[in-house]
Amino acid sequence: MTIIEKILANHSKYSTVKPGDIIDVEIDARVARDFGGPNVVQNLEQNNLSVEDASKTFFTFDTNPTGSDQKYATNQHICRKYARANNIRIFDIDKGIGTHTLIDEGFAYPGSTSISTDSHANILGAICAFGQGMGDRDIAVAWAKGKVWFKVPPSVKLTLTGKRPENISAKDIILNLLNEFGANTLLGYSIEVYGEEVDKLSLDERITIASMATEMGAIILLFPPNEEVMDFCRAKTNREIEKIEADKDAKYEKEIEVDLSSFEQMISLPGKPHGTVNINEAKKIKIDSAFIGSCTNGRIEDLRIVATILEGKKVAPGVVLKIVPTTDSIWQQALEEGLIKTFKKAGAMISNAGCAGCAAGQVGQNGPGEITISTGNRNFPGKQGKGEVYLASPSIVVASAIAGYITVVNEIPVQPAEFNPADYVNTKIDKTEQVKEKEERPTTVAGKVWLIEEDNIDTDMIFHNKYLAITDINEMGQYAFDNLEGYEDFAKKVNQTDIIVTTKNFGSGSSRQQAVDCFKALGVSVILAESFGAIYERNSINAAMPIMIYNSLSELELKNGDTISVNFKTGEINNLKNNKTTNIQPFSDVQLEIYQNGGLF
Repeated sequence: MTIIEKILANHSKYSTVKPGDIIDVEIDARVARDFGGPNVVQNLEQNNLSVEDASKTFFTFDTNPTGSDQKYATNQHICRKYARANNIRIFDIDKGIGTHTLIDEGFAYPGSTSISTDSHANILGAICAFGQGMGDRDIAVAWAKGKVWFKVPPSVKLTLTGKRPENISAKDIILNLLNEFGANTLLGYSIEVYGEEVDKLSLDERITIASMATEMGAIILLFPPNEEVMDFCRAKTNREIEKIEADKDAKYEKEIEVDLSSFEQMISLPGKPHGTVNINEAKKIKIDSAFIGSCTNGRIEDLRIVATILEGKKVAPGVVLKIVPTTDSIWQQALEEGLIKTFKKAGAMISNAGCAGCAAGQVGQNGPGEITISTGNRNFPGKQGKGEVYLASPSIVVASAIAGYITVVNEIPVQPAEFNPADYVNTKIDKTEQVKEKEERPTTVAGKVWLIEEDNIDTDMIFHNKYLAITDINEMGQYAFDNLEGYEDFAKKVNQTDIIVTTKNFGSGSSRQQAVDCFKALGVSVILAESFGAIYERNSINAAMPIMIYNSLSELELKNGDTISVNFKTGEINNLKNNKTTNIQPFSDVQLEIYQNGGLF
């Protein structure tokens, strides 16, 4: 049998298996992340399932290691509560990437099996273990039964011949292989990697190559373990482990030889990890940012390479270099070795360990039009943000960050490239265009009253901070009051021209403009309050959102749903249901001028 067949057979009821067999596989490490973890919990609870073996069951919180996103924070806490109730171990937000943790903590080892809600769980092929990313239903069943079904894949024997050129990194090796095979030539295969130079690869280098098996379309890239890997895994598991090898008469569907000595320094062009070209085809492209990290290149060897190149140098003006170690133990090691100090002196930004750029909202994301060079494993459109992402080795990424454009280490210029302000000048308004006359805005409005008798309604209640990335006013209205208890459906029920009447200190809290603009988007005609938060009051006036302050409205005998008219100039308010009238503080001259202007601008 091949290596994959041996591993699967050893974890099934069969003594031998062959490609195409569908078997139940015992799973040694069963992992759910903060991404997918709550769904695993939901599947278990809805189907009245319990955890079969808590000692083999884990949560890893790596996609949002800062806990900075409200939805992720909620999901993480759902998982924490379930873990406490079921004695499940959590590798929390301070730990790092889950697949690396499995290796470094000894839960994955040569010949073992692991599954995770991480599509790059096949990174465990670096230590000759079976790892697979699976959906939340599969993970839930594995937690409950200890097994999942799996189809035994066909195997390919890939031999790298020749000597490895000195300037070729592990990342260059996998990018050359992607150039050779693309994203689907080896689709669905388990690939065993052999060769004299392969035997010399360090654990960190094997991890880099194995991590991009997914981008090749392969089930897994398996590296027969050398003594360094065996010694590492024995130390981490604190027990003897037998080396797993393919039989000499193992049957492979394909046997392929590739000349390693012909490999070149490569880079993936934006949009496709397999869209690789020689680095010379991308040199001198100006960059805005650089990222070093991900499960592909955030190991200690990667960070040492980066520090060596950065020593005594600075990141180019205007370029942001983001560095994210793979695990917290690697972060600590980088601190002890002085690497973090080197990074900071050079002007880099260091984040706590985790998936980073591959996870939305985390360090490494980029914005529209931004050019990023990254050590990540994916550069699909939108994956690492809305800009363009090039994939390359750590040495090329850091050299580019110093140069200000894509380059290699031995071509870092004495003076970095700088941004030309002329390239970023905003389009000027054509002053010959005739200025349109402003229409007179109504100074008397009428509408149905929303009577909200609650003091200190803050900006988080009005427009929660989880929506702060929204900049289009047309998208803001739907979230108005969705964090105010009892008014979560306000945006669905409110009508244009409706009027909000509330009490003291409305809009206290943050300076977010969205807490004003969400009501403008809904067409609310005016907000009446006994007092407003100081910043909220200014924001409203400047945005031409009508607000007015009253001392008392008792004369109106106002009830929720009444229709009232409000005169901004005189301050007169009339309850159209009972014809009761009162007067409050009218618009000041400044507020009226800004209102008629349509806003401060």
